[in-house]
Amino acid sequence: MRAKDFINHLKRQRFYRGQIVHVEHIPARPARYGRLDRPLPASLQDALQRVGAEKLYTHQAQAINAVRAGQNVVVATSTASGKTLCYNVPVLEAVIKDWRSRALYLFPTKALAQDQLRSLRELTRPNLREVKFGTYDGDTPQSTRARRRKEAAIILTNPDMLHLGILPNHTLWAHFFANLKYVVIDEAHVYRGVFGSQVACVLRRLRRICRFYGANPQFICCSATIANPGEHIERLVGVPALVVDDDGSPSGAKEFVLWNPPFLDRARTSRRSANSEATDLFVEMARQGVRNITFTKARKVAELILRYARGVLEEKDPELVPLIKSYRAGYLPEERRKIERELFSGKLLGVTATSALELGVDVGSLDATVLVGYPGTIASTWQQAGRAGRGVRESLSILIGLDSPLDQYFMRHPEELFGRPHENALIAPDNVYILEKHLPCAAHELPLTSDDESLFGPGFVEAMINLERKGVLDYRGERWYYMGWGYPAQEVNLRSVSGSRFALLDESRGYQTLEEIEASSALYRVHPGAIYLHQGESYLVTDLDLEAQVACLRPVDVDYYTQPRELNDVSIVRSLRHKEFPTTTAFFGQVRVTQQVIGYTRKQQFSETVLSVEYLDLPPQSYETKALWFEVPSEIARRVSNRGLHFHGGLHALEHAAIGILPLFAMCDRLDIGGLSTPCHPDTGKPQVFIYDAFPGGVGIAEKGFELIEELWKATLSTIEECPCEDGCPSCIQSPKCGNNNEPLDKKAAVVILRGLLGRRM
Repeated sequence: MRAKDFINHLKRQRFYRGQIVHVEHIPARPARYGRLDRPLPASLQDALQRVGAEKLYTHQAQAINAVRAGQNVVVATSTASGKTLCYNVPVLEAVIKDWRSRALYLFPTKALAQDQLRSLRELTRPNLREVKFGTYDGDTPQSTRARRRKEAAIILTNPDMLHLGILPNHTLWAHFFANLKYVVIDEAHVYRGVFGSQVACVLRRLRRICRFYGANPQFICCSATIANPGEHIERLVGVPALVVDDDGSPSGAKEFVLWNPPFLDRARTSRRSANSEATDLFVEMARQGVRNITFTKARKVAELILRYARGVLEEKDPELVPLIKSYRAGYLPEERRKIERELFSGKLLGVTATSALELGVDVGSLDATVLVGYPGTIASTWQQAGRAGRGVRESLSILIGLDSPLDQYFMRHPEELFGRPHENALIAPDNVYILEKHLPCAAHELPLTSDDESLFGPGFVEAMINLERKGVLDYRGERWYYMGWGYPAQEVNLRSVSGSRFALLDESRGYQTLEEIEASSALYRVHPGAIYLHQGESYLVTDLDLEAQVACLRPVDVDYYTQPRELNDVSIVRSLRHKEFPTTTAFFGQVRVTQQVIGYTRKQQFSETVLSVEYLDLPPQSYETKALWFEVPSEIARRVSNRGLHFHGGLHALEHAAIGILPLFAMCDRLDIGGLSTPCHPDTGKPQVFIYDAFPGGVGIAEKGFELIEELWKATLSTIEECPCEDGCPSCIQSPKCGNNNEPLDKKAAVVILRGLLGRRM
């Protein structure tokens, strides 16, 4: 069934209530080809011809030519545009010409490394059998590791193994590092926030080790389309890179539908569950033979949509039940590979999945994708949508809007989704808190010197002073030496900023350790009464011991999830920059945040219905971070009061909406940022609104908001003004995290304040 025909078919279904608010037609794009500056070795050219790549797209040719010329490169093109060849071709050419050449491939997940291993096998068989390669990660048997280090020309791994297993043992890799010619970083847009900042430090440690062994490898990076690929790679790797973004790959026509669930009440404050809408679409696609992936944000939701869809199909179409499955992290590798093969071969009609299938695992050609809620970034939106219609096939994508400011902003402003530039990927590799974790690792690998300041950036000196003061590093003979025992890398988790960890113990298995989580997030994720998801299964937190740093959990089968509620306090440490506006002054600087989880909300998993609000007595946590803040002049406050509106409620509403809309400009999750609003801040004596990075030291989110503050005010105003509710709802000014139970809030006052800040008349 053609995409347009299926859209018309949906409009005739009983569940259709005008949910389609926009259809964007994305026309087909023909292939454009480029030429290499000089021919490839015959064996490599034959290999490309055998896999159907005898002609190279414009971006492939440009990237390969640049790499051959000695440049670092970042390829930022669409999903399924053939980015893999941009690095496989020059790497294989180098190995063919000099058997000693080595390359290191970094992938964010082991699954992606396995998928790219298959691609490499297809390309090299049978023409290039002499090229040896293999994965080196936690699943690699100890018995094969030494041989792989010695013989493999190409090592496929992940940043965690590079950090924990390879760099601390670099003497075992001396031959490999001495001959390392290329470092490939795939899916580079994934490395953002705390994770990206830590990986940036690991890559600087890698460059130190390479320099020690006399190598200076080139970097070949691949990324989804983002606003700042060149800047991002330079901050990630520490070297400038040529941006290749002239996408020459072909694509079929796509119909992209924005699907907004209907209202359930006359006040227009709550909508039908997006999960219910997704189930209806998933079932109808199965019935009509439309092969699809339905992406959800939570593993439990992926399972629930599958369960409900099977229940519906069992009544009238039982033969379709075996043709739909779910796919998520937590399955055994062989289970995931089996589902990938069934999807690739066309055996399956539909799969419900988390973002585990968003990255470049090849699942063949699909007819459609359904996105249950905006994925959080425009880059991820196109990554997920791009899983359908690979090559020149026509395809359909449907984005179901959630009850959140950003989702509803896109439902009312489709041009912002389809026409705006992509977000900026933000990292802060010179964050002092992060450097204090990685500089001991670097010193353990090789003693540090003052020359390393240029490598690690402006935070180096402050971090070194702190580490010396703590006795972690010792300065002798113009070098700093690590003074601890063992591997400091073992104490550093790349995916968290906190040093200490909480152990999660399973009561049903004699209190065996399920997993560990960072201490900074423990009060939010494993507070008493929380529902914690581990490998897709639900666990109820029965006890939290803050001194022993353990939480006790027991498995439960429940149909609800929990959301923490918190109270915040912010004090200004110092202003670093400010901007003068005709109506106010905006600041960016360092603040101290104190947060306290005061309770949680129990919400039904499928319908989002609030089941109860529970209260907790937990201690506060404090840390320093970066924030933007602005004051609201007394003239605007008087304007609000003269209209009989609630000034504090207006500030509070503005803060919630601005936090909800900030991910429009920076690649971050709503939970990566926090805020505070007050009619009289003790540090200034003035009405203030703060938005801060919810990580010690900050990772650049608030800084990007400060740089684009006027655009943030405008988007926030549009979000509030255009929401059809009367007094405020989750789609505009209400926040699920609010510890004050969303009180006070005044939607109309927020509009007056924002219009005043922007110099607009009412």
